Amino acid sequence: MDLKSLIRDIPDFPKPGILFRDITTLLRDPVGLRYTIDFFTQKCTEAELKVDYVVGMESRGFIFGSPLAYKLGSGFIPIRKKGKLPAAVHAIEYELEYGTDCLEVHQDALHPGSRVLIVDDLIATGGTASATAKLLQKIGCELVGFGFIIELRDLQGRKHLPDVPIISLVEY
Repeated sequence: MDLKSLIRDIPDFPKPGILFRDITTLLRDPVGLRYTIDFFTQKCTEAELKVDYVVGMESRGFIFGSPLAYKLGSGFIPIRKKGKLPAAVHAIEYELEYGTDCLEVHQDALHPGSRVLIVDDLIATGGTASATAKLLQKIGCELVGFGFIIELRDLQGRKHLPDVPIISLVEY
């Protein structure tokens, strides 16, 4: 299946000069969505990733991470923006091109030695994925890999990530 044909391009969003890769058209296609999750699962299996938890980055990482965790027989852990989680959290601040942001995970969600796979819909510059990896490593988790539906290769986001397997289903 050609996943690119199910991903819509939206020029000048969120600002002029940006070409946004919109996955809502993929999500609405039942065959495409099932194929995406099955293909993702296949890639993780082929890479022989031993995963205790799939960690989804807010918010589109939740969409793909939950069914992937189900297929892999793993738990699912959400990584949220600051102030969204109700219990005590581990947090990390990280730099953006226009300021800083903060990611959080519940303190009781993971423990040292947990084998985690970080999932999101897209990797661009790698800033959020890198911050998520640092947060999980600070807890003592074992990062086994990253998984993305889309990788924007020209932005070289993977060079900012730790040296673990990186799965991307579609490259632009």
